[in-house]
Parts: sequence; C-alpha cells; structure tokens
Amino acid sequence: QVQLVESGGGLVQAGGSLRLSCAASGRMLSINTMGWYRQAPGHQRELVASITSGRSSYYADSVRGRFSISRENAKNTVYLQMNSLKPEDTAVYYCYYWDYRDRGDFGSWGQGTQVTVPS
Repeated sequence: QVQLVESGGGLVQAGGSLRLSCAASGRMLSINTMGWYRQAPGHQRELVASITSGRSSYYADSVRGRFSISRENAKNTVYLQMNSLKPEDTAVYYCYYWDYRDRGDFGSWGQGTQVTVPS
C-alpha cells in the first residue's frame, strides 16, 4: 500500500498563487509517477500535471505556463506550484501515485484538497 497526504489547498483571489504538497509513504517502487488530478462540481476528474521519478513532466493545456510540478524523491514528496490562478481552477485537487508491478498497474489516491478561486 502507498499512502498519500496532501496539504496546501485554500482560498485565494484570482491572480494569486498556492502550492500543494503531497507526501507519500509505504511500499513505493523507485520507478513511479506522481501527479495531480482535479475535479470541479459537475465535471469529470481531469489530469492536471504529472511527473515521473526521472522528472519527466506533463501538463494539461489549461494549466501549462501557470502551474509547475516538482518532486523531492528523497522525501517522496511532490509539489504543485499554482500561479496566476483563475476561477476555473476551483476544484478538489487529488494527488496520485502510480507504478507498475508484477501483477500490473498499481495506483493510489490522496483524500483531496480544496482549491477555491472566487470570481
């Protein structure tokens, strides 16, 4: 099992910044991917950004240039720096972990943290 604990959500005015953190613990493999999804009310969960243990990153078009994902492998922690926040960024943000094991894909989710950007 892999446990994920998120922090850093909150309420911020449009144009402001927030940094989300996600600390992982448990039986992790050295080759893995961590990242963030988000889900707004009435919408499907969508991938925001991800980063591999080799530090290859991916960003959704909607956040590219505004958000930055990073990780500290020694701390098993991934960060999401969110700048120039917009009301449409309002959502619950979920951290996730993925690796590939003998039995196939393995994944784990955090509990979610609310980000609110009032219009």
